[in-house]
Amino acid sequence: MTPPLRKALLRGILASAPFVIVVGPFALLFGVVATEAGLDVAKVMLFSISVFAGASQFAALQLMQENAPVLVILATSLAVNLRMVMYSVAMAPHLGAASPGWRLLMAYFLVDQSFAASSVEFEKRPDQSLGEKIAFFFGTVLPIAPLWFAASLAGALLGQKIPEAYALDFAVPITFLAICAPMLRSLPHILAAAVSILATLLLTGLPYGTGLLVAACLAMATGAGAEILLERRRSHAGQ
Repeated sequence: MTPPLRKALLRGILASAPFVIVVGPFALLFGVVATEAGLDVAKVMLFSISVFAGASQFAALQLMQENAPVLVILATSLAVNLRMVMYSVAMAPHLGAASPGWRLLMAYFLVDQSFAASSVEFEKRPDQSLGEKIAFFFGTVLPIAPLWFAASLAGALLGQKIPEAYALDFAVPITFLAICAPMLRSLPHILAAAVSILATLLLTGLPYGTGLLVAACLAMATGAGAEILLERRRSHAGQ
């Protein structure tokens, strides 16, 4: 590996290192909750490795415990992970020229933490080579992915032995606050976040968490609509 690639890799590791503080408890909590839901250790690890998306994993587990229909579980998990499509679109200008094999691997490791760190880096250093950008991206993954799998396994093995006083569930909201708050940089972002929060609270009574699906759609529509209106206003102002 050339010195520029090593430097990019190291920058990626350092950029995502702070996320370790919450990713560990988040994954540990998933392992505990999954075993409480009736999954054995092998199924917990298969679930964690095949999906590798904490929020949708928790959503699916909750619905499984409520004996929700399979289609509802799949639809909810898909809705929670729809943000990955937007992440992919945002990363495409920077990483889209990579080979299909690299793109497939990066798609698997594209999670909230790797996206948040990479988007900031690529905006700050847009003139990096493709190789440097790929190296940085995988650097962001190195502190996160192994910890997620290891902590999920630990949670599955320990199960009920972890005292409730440890309050591991704090990791879930703090993770998303740490990721989302710095990214609310425009009016459409803020409006979409506000609508998602308000709609989720108002629709909590809907069965099987379907209120989350409706809230996500409303938030995306609000953000897109606000972006279109702002673009039109800018174009009119420029004429």
